[in-house]
Amino acid sequence: MTDRTDDLNPRGKRDHGGGLDDAIARHRGARAEWIDLSTGINPHPYPVADLTSEDWTALPDHGAFARLSDAARRFWGVPDGAAILPAPGASALIARIPALAPVGAVQITTPTYNEHAAAFAAQGWTVQPGGPTQARVIVHPNNPDGRIWQAEDADAPLTVIDESFCDVTPQASLIRLSERSGVIVLKSFGKFWGLAGLRLGFAIGHPDLIARLNDLTGPWAVSGPALRIGTQALNDTAWAEATRARLARDTERLDTLMTGKGAHLVGGTTLFRLYDVDDAAAWQDRLAQAHIWSRIFPFSDRFLRLGLPPEHGWSRLEAAL
Repeated sequence: MTDRTDDLNPRGKRDHGGGLDDAIARHRGARAEWIDLSTGINPHPYPVADLTSEDWTALPDHGAFARLSDAARRFWGVPDGAAILPAPGASALIARIPALAPVGAVQITTPTYNEHAAAFAAQGWTVQPGGPTQARVIVHPNNPDGRIWQAEDADAPLTVIDESFCDVTPQASLIRLSERSGVIVLKSFGKFWGLAGLRLGFAIGHPDLIARLNDLTGPWAVSGPALRIGTQALNDTAWAEATRARLARDTERLDTLMTGKGAHLVGGTTLFRLYDVDDAAAWQDRLAQAHIWSRIFPFSDRFLRLGLPPEHGWSRLEAAL
């Protein structure tokens, strides 16, 4: 029988953070020994409360979805004229959004998160760096350089504003545009709350557009545990405020450490930093020897991206550098 394992996960072939299994295969060591700084996930996740047996055994009801959506509306200040669709991760929404409009051209300024271009291309769209186009994607703040976009940049009939990393800078959010016809704002739960494995994301936009997206995702798209944990976390504004302060302090610490070793800051957010170094592959290899995984990019031999280490990882990072 032919081994078709590679066919089961084609998205794994695209350039992303993570991929710790490949790092371990190349540089050895037990998984528990590694510190993964290749993603922009909060290393101090939201503390998950106890779940009920019903969270695991029952089909989620409308009340659970309503409680989650209400918490999201309050947390993000969603306009009354916009609707909210919870989903099993922002990536699941990204894959379906191109079906909301007739195939045409989409403007995606690079470098940026590459799943948007892949999703549009997979459905026959032409992806280009400039406009005017029938659709546009802006990642706000941008991954990997942290670029902040403005309201006037939402200028296509279908505009996707990916705010997966915007919870660290809520004052910059473009959520006020979400009640406009043709605008969808995406939110990711995994980054700021540090629970990427929960697979929870949100699409926020005009009710007609969100209703069509809901039809594409199907019923019970979000698990019972994700509904409960997401509702708890979005209602915990004290944790969010304390977390933003902590991330800001840790980011300053990381910048001081990296620039002291000769790196130059390009940009980023308080969940990840992008540095210009003399040889990104050599830096990554040096860190990997200490079982610390980082992110480099196929479009640059000088860019190195690091997330924030957990509390126990700082001394190891400094020693590795």
